[in-house]
Amino acid sequence: MEEERRTQRICHIELDDKTIIRRNDDIENERKVAIYDLLENNRFVPQTAMPDDYKGPYHVTLRMEDNRLAIDLRTEQKQDLSTIVLPLSPLRSIIKQYFLICDSYYTAIKKSGARHVEAIDLGRRALHDEGSELMISRFSEKIEIDFETARRLFTLICVLQIR
Repeated sequence: MEEERRTQRICHIELDDKTIIRRNDDIENERKVAIYDLLENNRFVPQTAMPDDYKGPYHVTLRMEDNRLAIDLRTEQKQDLSTIVLPLSPLRSIIKQYFLICDSYYTAIKKSGARHVEAIDLGRRALHDEGSELMISRFSEKIEIDFETARRLFTLICVLQIR
């Protein structure tokens, strides 16, 4: 079990900057926090066999490919392993709603009182959780992830989706 915890995880993650169109300070901060938290604790188990029966840890690059999420997997020493391509269509509606509520949240932080910000943040967290749960179920045939890993990956997928 301890061996699994050390290996079946992401050891490094990056976003393909070529697929990110714009990024402001708030988005950049969200990206940094998500990456930091993800690397501190995650479970990431590809469900397809890797070359040489590699079990992790994984060096991961997230990028967009034809409106789908491409996850490039490499060994800890950066040797290519595989690319997993996942459809984002199941998440599109939640991502769109999440962007709208995030815009409201960041506006409220600057212009509204604490109670209004807290109310919007509650809705924002609920959508984030919904997107994370959906990722776990829809991606399970290709990647096994836990809830906290899904939350961080959902944030990073949203960063990739910003137009």
